[in-house]
Amino acid sequence: METITAPPEAKRRTKAPRTKKIKASAEELLAYYRRMLLIRRFEEKAGQLYGMGLVAGFCHLYIGEEAVVVGMQAAITPEDTMITAYRDHGHALACGLEPRGIMAELMGRASGYSRGKGGSMHIFSAKDNFYGGHGIVGATAPLGTGLAFAHRYRGTGNVSLTYYGDGAANQGQVYEAFNMAALWKLPVVYIIENNQYGMGTSVDRAAANSDFYLRGEPFGIPGRRVDGMDVLAVKAAGEIAVAHCRAGKGPYILQMETYRYRGHSMSDPARYRTRDEINKVRAERDAIDGLGKLIIEGGYAEESQLRDIDRGVKKIVTEAVEYATNDPEPDASELYTDVLVEA
Repeated sequence: METITAPPEAKRRTKAPRTKKIKASAEELLAYYRRMLLIRRFEEKAGQLYGMGLVAGFCHLYIGEEAVVVGMQAAITPEDTMITAYRDHGHALACGLEPRGIMAELMGRASGYSRGKGGSMHIFSAKDNFYGGHGIVGATAPLGTGLAFAHRYRGTGNVSLTYYGDGAANQGQVYEAFNMAALWKLPVVYIIENNQYGMGTSVDRAAANSDFYLRGEPFGIPGRRVDGMDVLAVKAAGEIAVAHCRAGKGPYILQMETYRYRGHSMSDPARYRTRDEINKVRAERDAIDGLGKLIIEGGYAEESQLRDIDRGVKKIVTEAVEYATNDPEPDASELYTDVLVEA
């Protein structure tokens, strides 16, 4: 099984090699840059709002992992589906959901994507083929496999992108899903976002073998390890995996080696790692800085254009906050709407 621009193992987090051949136009590169920057600025603001008490409940930020979802979205069509776990704001933004609707959901407002009842972990929009946002660790594997079954049953030719983390990779339902997907050759790409830490434990202490992309071998499922801090490497690997699924060959596993800069959630001070470790990853492997450098050095755009993109993104996030702040909370009469069915 081939490895694409894989970084060293988690315990040796040094600089990973970048993709050598650029198979993207200036327009595409700038679009990736803008989308990743939108996710980061949105998440930074979400963290601030949580600290101010304007976002309640749980809140898991995607800061540092932006290249994974942006690269994968570049490899699919709008008709393909996506399902992810509780670190879902970035995935929703990458799917094209409106920032103000996502922010309204985080703040528990009536016009949020789940009508203010789901909060940070349960953003959902079927019309955008975004199926959540799920809080149960490992549950996305069987749910995403079910979406793939629907694609196969209906003959749509579409693919299910199914995300879960390194912690969830050890859950039993993941292997039950592997068996079903391989048996029926379902079009599902399992994307493992290995951000190096599950809750407060390093992946090296939680997994006897952290080569998660090989865990499909007993079921005949191919896999790759990918540099999840390089949006172009992610896109390249994503295209291979998606083509495999569309050809009727069954599921595929992609292990994205990425890194989260913040704690597991906003309540996690992340004392289990050093500030030097975080700063080293930011300095050497940051996905947004790396793409920005490639864009400028390759002559695709000037630094002033990237600054303009940043200003535009910050304006979008500011407007989203203003919208959500002025949006009303759900009326008390809506308490059971969409959550209870009388049998």
